[in-house]
Amino acid sequence: MGLSGALARLAVRAAQVLVVEVPGQWATRMELEHQLLRRGWRPAWTPADADVLAVCGVPGPELSELVDRLWEQMPGPRVRADITSPGTVGSALDDAAALLLDTPQHRTDAQERAQEPEIPDDADHGGHGGMDHGEMDHGEMDHGEMDHGEMDHGEMDHGEMDHGGMDHGGMDHGGMDHGGMDHGGMDHGGMDHGGMDHGGHGGMDHSGHGGHGGMDMAPGGIPLAQGGEDRDGLEMDVLHLPLGPVLPFWPAGLVLRCSLQGDVVVDAEASVVDAEDHGPGAAGPCPGPAPAAVVWCDQVVALLALAGAEDAAAGARRARDALLHGDQDAARTAAERLHRTVRRSRLLRWSLRGVLPLDPSAPERHGLPRHCLGDAHDRLLSRVERIRAEAGGAEPVPVEGGAVPWAVLPELVTGLELGAVRLAVASLDLEPHPAVQEVGHG
Repeated sequence: MGLSGALARLAVRAAQVLVVEVPGQWATRMELEHQLLRRGWRPAWTPADADVLAVCGVPGPELSELVDRLWEQMPGPRVRADITSPGTVGSALDDAAALLLDTPQHRTDAQERAQEPEIPDDADHGGHGGMDHGEMDHGEMDHGEMDHGEMDHGEMDHGEMDHGGMDHGGMDHGGMDHGGMDHGGMDHGGMDHGGMDHGGHGGMDHSGHGGHGGMDMAPGGIPLAQGGEDRDGLEMDVLHLPLGPVLPFWPAGLVLRCSLQGDVVVDAEASVVDAEDHGPGAAGPCPGPAPAAVVWCDQVVALLALAGAEDAAAGARRARDALLHGDQDAARTAAERLHRTVRRSRLLRWSLRGVLPLDPSAPERHGLPRHCLGDAHDRLLSRVERIRAEAGGAEPVPVEGGAVPWAVLPELVTGLELGAVRLAVASLDLEPHPAVQEVGHG
């Protein structure tokens, strides 16, 4: 088998998988996570960490473009697995494991892939705008305009500047009148600054540089911060940062475009990926809405993982998978253990206290259900109580129905620090993606 083959097989045992969930394909994604755990494979947080790109469902046009961009960013050896239903997860992962060992295929991929990821046309290279290479054509700065003949050393002949005529004995400043060394011999007209005027930088106008006026400053297609007015009237840098739709522990299909001053969100806008194509046909076979207890467990997994409580997140995942597969005894045991862990954890209390506090006026102001009141830690405890009750470990807890509409997210996250945004979103009981809602109403 050889050393290379042995190392490759060892690496495959600990493969890292970047998961992309097409909206509505929650069942495929949950089954994928379940089987990854059984194989000892781990989820990847970024394309740079990933060996396998697993796409759950059939993406629409917008998401397809984003998936292709993720694929470009993955280093080799790399494998893509398209998984259309929960029943095909096992065979797709088997195929991915076999392809990871296909060394000739990876050599071919390395030779044929682009050396740099392709940047879309809408990413403004015109960042060079006012200093477009066409505008700075070497023809416009032809050396003929600065012809060395016009600055011929003959015109500045050393005879005209003979040291004899510049006897140091009579080197009265009057005798060395600048007229005697008239700049006409080296007339600025011969090297006229009008052609390359340093005052206005004429033919090579640097107005795009001075203050970066016409220069968007988008290195590699990534826009930098722009100016914006702060609440106290001063101008501060404003950075526009989109979150989603492909992020670990993030609602599938959600894009939240945040405007930041420093690390504070001053404005936000929410949208749905493939909004015009979110019907069931665009995403392949769609299972409809998930059972409520499974959704609660999945939301708790996301919140705990983002808060850094990996062990508690694993417990919530066990409860979710047991409920999903109808193993009531395992679900009850996992839910009881999760309840004890969350209630006793000082780390979770410290991490989530004060994250997106919602007072009693919030339901009326934002159209929220009352079970969203309190901060992220309160909402976590409430959800764990409901999971415990659903799993059969306690009397049912009466809870007002309803979910948080995606449209109110911009209002809720405005004013938060960027580091708290994902925790805040994970703590909310968001309504299902439109693709799931349509199937549920059918």
